[in-house]
Amino acid sequence: MSDTRRGGDFDRRDFFRTAGAGLTAAAVLLTPGERAAAATQTEQDRLARIASNSYPIRYIFKTRQSAGRGSDPAVARPGVNGGVAVQEMKKKYGEITMLDFPQFTKDTFPGVTHMDVFSGLFGDVTDSSMFDGPTFDPATPSGKKWLETFAATLARTGTKVQHISNNAPNDLAGPDEALRKVGVAVGKKWLDGAAILGAKSVRMNSPRALGPSIRPQAVRDPINGYPKNDEIVPYLNSAIESYKEMADHGGNLGIRVTIENHWGLAADPINIRTIIDEVNHPYCEASPDFCNWEYEHMLVHGLKALAPYSHTNVHAKYWDRWGEKNDVQRSVRIMLAGGFKGTFALEYEEGPLNGVEGAKFLYKEVLAALTTPTPVI
Repeated sequence: MSDTRRGGDFDRRDFFRTAGAGLTAAAVLLTPGERAAAATQTEQDRLARIASNSYPIRYIFKTRQSAGRGSDPAVARPGVNGGVAVQEMKKKYGEITMLDFPQFTKDTFPGVTHMDVFSGLFGDVTDSSMFDGPTFDPATPSGKKWLETFAATLARTGTKVQHISNNAPNDLAGPDEALRKVGVAVGKKWLDGAAILGAKSVRMNSPRALGPSIRPQAVRDPINGYPKNDEIVPYLNSAIESYKEMADHGGNLGIRVTIENHWGLAADPINIRTIIDEVNHPYCEASPDFCNWEYEHMLVHGLKALAPYSHTNVHAKYWDRWGEKNDVQRSVRIMLAGGFKGTFALEYEEGPLNGVEGAKFLYKEVLAALTTPTPVI
């Protein structure tokens, strides 16, 4: 691929030369100072559509050594994090906590102030009182205090939490009603915590949240011989009820509850659309991931199916699982063509680069697509 395709350096003058006759005609009516102001605003608008993402950077975060969140591996497995040792990563980039991530964002991604933060990296790793086993608990007194400290850090650095990628709620679609209610209660606690941070949306599913990671498939009906999938319906019914309850709570706080294509029921974009349509709530929406699909055609058509259901945040992901078919710029343009107005979070999953350099690569890819958003998709 050429440097232009891979999101290399951009010349704003070239952009205005090729942006179309309408823009050129409008520019004639502006003074030089007004044109400069308009160009600056356009650049600011593009950067406001990008969010840093703590997940690919997780290798340099301090971790709890004894509470199930896992100690630092000596070396990342092949293909993950560019095969770079975690300690080598920390030596190169420094070791950080979530309280350092806002400044890290500003230093690493010029002009970016929005963030997508992963729930598994919340909290003071030295204070077990704010954790329920391996999981941060935003409802504990110490957890709330930590959230308030994080909110103060956001204000001081001029950054914002756009989205929380939340893995905490489980059993949202399971057969056990008692466990489902527990999962919803956990989700509501996270919404309360998100309100302290001023977050716009919270993802409410993990690989364990919406039934088995490989969802039930249709079988042949022994009576008439046609395909039938009775097993999946109870999972969908439970998920619909869970998201109704969480969306009601989120709506009262002004925070959207989102569903990511994150395996289980959510591996199928039609299931996501079904849940959202049945919930029928303005605070329940999709937050698609560019790459969490079961087969290659979904890289394009899964996003097209979910774009109209997405408003706040998506994961602009690179994952070498899909090779050259993982076209980040095309995926950004698909979302834009579908009317998406939110942020593109820089989530580098696996590939030849480490998490930090991979996120920098995605920054250039997304910015390039936002700069020239109209090619055929």
